Amino acid sequence: MKLVVAIVHHEDAGALVDALLDREFRATRLASSGGFLKQSNTTVILGVDDDAVEEALEIVRDTCHSRTQVVNPMPPIMEPGEFFMPYPLEVEVGGATVFVMPVERFERI
Repeated sequence: MKLVVAIVHHEDAGALVDALLDREFRATRLASSGGFLKQSNTTVILGVDDDAVEEALEIVRDTCHSRTQVVNPMPPIMEPGEFFMPYPLEVEVGGATVFVMPVERFERI
């Protein structure tokens, strides 16, 4: 048994959970935030039999995609009279960060 923790972009979370449920994986969805842009993410947690880990990871790969997004950087703290002209930046967001950990004991109560 493995514990799979996938941190995904909030726009991909619905499709991921739906795809997991369609393949009869049980998943718990948690709202989270963090990362470079401090944007909302979703953490999806599931318990998976050892022989089904690759299938679960393939579902994550198929549903969670990176994309580019234009953001305006936050202005730095400046002294009075200084001028800061922010230029929009293109950054890559999305995709998934996945952790697979062994589970010593699992019970469904």
